[in-house]
Amino acid sequence: MPFANRKNMDLGPLLVEKPETRRRSLRGAWVVILVLVLAAAGFAVYWLAPADAPRPAGRRAIDPSRPVPVVAAQVKSGDIPVYLTGLGTVTPLKTVTVRSRVDGELVKVAFTEGQVVKAGDVLAEIDPRAYQAQLAQAEGQMARDQALLANARIDLERYRGLYAQDSIAKQQVDTQEALVRQYEGTVKFDQGQIDNARLQLVYSTITAPIGGRLGLRLVDAGNIIRASDANGLVVITQLQPVAAVFTIPQDSLPGVLKGLRSGAPLPVEAYDREQKTRLATGKLLTVDNQIDPATGTIKLKAQFPNEDGNLFPNQFVNVRLQLDTLKGATLVPAAAVQRGAQGTFVYVLKDDKTVSLRPVKTGVSEGESVAIESGVAPGEIVVVEGNDRLRDGAKAEVPDPGRATAEGGARKGGKGGERRKNGGE
Repeated sequence: MPFANRKNMDLGPLLVEKPETRRRSLRGAWVVILVLVLAAAGFAVYWLAPADAPRPAGRRAIDPSRPVPVVAAQVKSGDIPVYLTGLGTVTPLKTVTVRSRVDGELVKVAFTEGQVVKAGDVLAEIDPRAYQAQLAQAEGQMARDQALLANARIDLERYRGLYAQDSIAKQQVDTQEALVRQYEGTVKFDQGQIDNARLQLVYSTITAPIGGRLGLRLVDAGNIIRASDANGLVVITQLQPVAAVFTIPQDSLPGVLKGLRSGAPLPVEAYDREQKTRLATGKLLTVDNQIDPATGTIKLKAQFPNEDGNLFPNQFVNVRLQLDTLKGATLVPAAAVQRGAQGTFVYVLKDDKTVSLRPVKTGVSEGESVAIESGVAPGEIVVVEGNDRLRDGAKAEVPDPGRATAEGGARKGGKGGERRKNGGE
């Protein structure tokens, strides 16, 4: 039976491990143990090393007793303008589509596209021969009627003499007087015909109704144009002066109206899309008569001389309206104002080279300056750079002027240089 011969079976291949497998397992175990030992040793060396021992890059220990280098500035007293800003669009004061007032063939185009013209400059000419012929006909008809009028007046004087001699009846004199008045009316009608023919002849020469910049030509010479054409010949847009329509919040309207009632012009500046380049300066013209209920804003119109032509119709601009100027305000650099859970604050550098966290109430800002309504006084020193490494009561030091200048130049060089410097550490 199978169970009877069990102890006689050969179980060697199932119970004995091969030498190659045993060596591979031992080698893997030793590698894992070595890695763990090296990691533990490095962790212990890093955290148990003295504070002044060298640290790996990016993990330097900060000594709380060591002063933090900062850049500071003095709180000053000065004037700061109060501005309102809004998004606006350049709008021409006048835009005219030049159309013909008479029908005829366009024989000459006397302008070039984009040309700047003055009022009265010749733009195009229509074939005038038909209107010259009408003028000649009207003048001939008037000459004929004037001759008839002169003859009727002579007859009237003759009839009046005969009537005075009682040679003719009064009715004949009255009839002749009526004939004279009829010829006088005919002559006036002829004069009207002549004036109309002359006007049509003048209209055959098309001139600029306003001064401005011409657009693209809409009709070429040789075409038959009519007074009823909708497109016209060209569009003239006035650029000097030019206006800009912009919007402000309705809450700012009382201040604007107060400035307009004062009679003094309110200065307005137009900047490009990035608000870096000032394009033009002008003054506020007027305020719209209603507030947009959908946006809660109101439209304002400003006028700019635009002598250099920087403003162009339908151009997007950022408009700044100067409402007032605060006299003797307390000014600090904008970089000194920090914001946290406790609100806005600044670090004030005291005489003992420590900093004090001072809550402040900010007002208007302009450029690199912020008006402070309360919290600091002129003459105090506030930290401008290095605020992120400070806390209330911490020690701080201001580098000497030469070092500060060098650091300022490095900062102006761009963040890329600073990143390269930190990467080198």
